[in-house]
Amino acid sequence: MADRIWHLTVGEAPLVAAAVHSGHGVRADVAARLALTEAERLREEDPFTDRFAHVAETRLVGLRSRFEVDLNRPRDGAVYRCPEDAWGLDVWTDPPPPDALVRRSLAEYDAFYAEAYRVLKDLEARHGRFVVFDLHSYNHRRGGPDAPPDDPAANPEVNLGTGTMDRARWAPVVDRFLADLRAADYRGRRLDVRENVRFRGGHFPRWIHETFPETGCALAIEVKKFFMDEWTGEPDPEELEAVQQALAATVPGVLAALEAMPAEGPLHAT
Repeated sequence: MADRIWHLTVGEAPLVAAAVHSGHGVRADVAARLALTEAERLREEDPFTDRFAHVAETRLVGLRSRFEVDLNRPRDGAVYRCPEDAWGLDVWTDPPPPDALVRRSLAEYDAFYAEAYRVLKDLEARHGRFVVFDLHSYNHRRGGPDAPPDDPAANPEVNLGTGTMDRARWAPVVDRFLADLRAADYRGRRLDVRENVRFRGGHFPRWIHETFPETGCALAIEVKKFFMDEWTGEPDPEELEAVQQALAATVPGVLAALEAMPAEGPLHAT
């Protein structure tokens, strides 16, 4: 049986917060073959997104590093095998990883998706529809710790990915989320929130939309790592708390928009 590589908390509301890249741990057999340092792994992971997930009662939080198995990639790409799979990084001391290691990681992947299906199917049965906040973070100082940040015009503070969904069907939920997050008081200012600028959504939201096409709305939320130092991994506690509060401010409106949708969903655009 696969090891449990996630933590699940179950609540009542039709909202799930998933932080599948939050984890940093790796199995012993993976650790023995990794060429990357912990700091190099951490830079490409999504630390503190497990904190953001506390905006929902039901939470799926990854416990293992994406360098063991990436739960936001298709199954055939969930284990990085070459630098091209991992931002040009040399992941393994002796590539490619052995088949036995890959099989064990893919067993973990399959177990996670089976659990996600069970959780979402239960919400569908209880509520008819559900929303998933698919929570991630992204780097914006790839030039180095002393280099200027990447151009803000192309790197919003929050990127909402809606490229894997039927945007017309879920417009009430998407538009309410965008409006409420943009209107949230973020330490006396407004966040720069835009749609499909850097990211359009990965495999996990695509799987949700393909598996639950009429009932599941997954919002791929990428927060720029302005709330932390992406090179040291150190968070700014005030920024971290403010991001969580801003995301929490969207929950009542998203649930209200979901509840208000007619049973057949809005008419598709023609």
